[in-house]
Amino acid sequence: MANPGYGKRSTPGQLRPAAHDFAHLPPREAAIAAYLDRLPDGADISVKTLAKQLPYGQCALSTALNRLQQAGHLRRGRECVTADDGSSRWITRSWWSRTARDDDWWAAFTRGDVPREPPRPTRSRAHILLAALGRTAPVLSLSQADCAALAPLVTEWFERGASEDDVLHALTAGLPTPVHHPAALVRTRLTGKLPPPPAPRPPLRVLECANCGAPGRPESLPGGRCSACRGESAPAQPPAPLPAPSVHDHAARIRAAMDQRRREKNPPAGDNGRYEPRPADRTRPCPPASR
Repeated sequence: MANPGYGKRSTPGQLRPAAHDFAHLPPREAAIAAYLDRLPDGADISVKTLAKQLPYGQCALSTALNRLQQAGHLRRGRECVTADDGSSRWITRSWWSRTARDDDWWAAFTRGDVPREPPRPTRSRAHILLAALGRTAPVLSLSQADCAALAPLVTEWFERGASEDDVLHALTAGLPTPVHHPAALVRTRLTGKLPPPPAPRPPLRVLECANCGAPGRPESLPGGRCSACRGESAPAQPPAPLPAPSVHDHAARIRAAMDQRRREKNPPAGDNGRYEPRPADRTRPCPPASR
């Protein structure tokens, strides 16, 4: 298993396992895909770890994983997750899909448009709360059938951000005396006091090239590879900005050149601020004064 929060992540909406899931892949890739599909979420599926478990070298496994990515079963990238204390950070992700997906599906998954997996029935969080409701309010003791029927309503409360205390307060505050039909009262309160749904918050995800690891938009990574790794011409990159010292030196040279041009165009006067004749002017005889 990988460190908590890392490792394999299964995508929603996959088909049930079948014998022909990976029949379209070469034998080696099909065997690796079947092994990855059996691993639980959170398992370390890096090349180094897989090389210790499977009879393939790291180079062969790297090639196989790239082919699984091109076939639509695997994508690697990063996702922004929020901790309990409100802080957020980017986490490396390896998303796995038993069902082969095309590039459009992965682009929708990156935007968060793919529906989530439905909640599992059987002794869910909602079922446990309803089964223990009689301990808080004995008049609201429910049967097994009542708990199973009302659990989807409580689940909807949880999906809208409500806690167990919120649900218990809505069900037990201000109870009438007596309570003739506990299940009917619980159903009425769960539907009538249902909180509004929270505003949707799309996930922050970035896909990366399978070969060089360069991040990019989903439409720029068809098959999980960037244009450079596919052998296509990469777009021209803008020149890097000059560092601050170079900008300052360049500006100083421009100012010095401008000052020099001003001095050449407008020479300064003498020390006393008056016009000083040139040597030729001093030797030239003055004209006779008119009478």
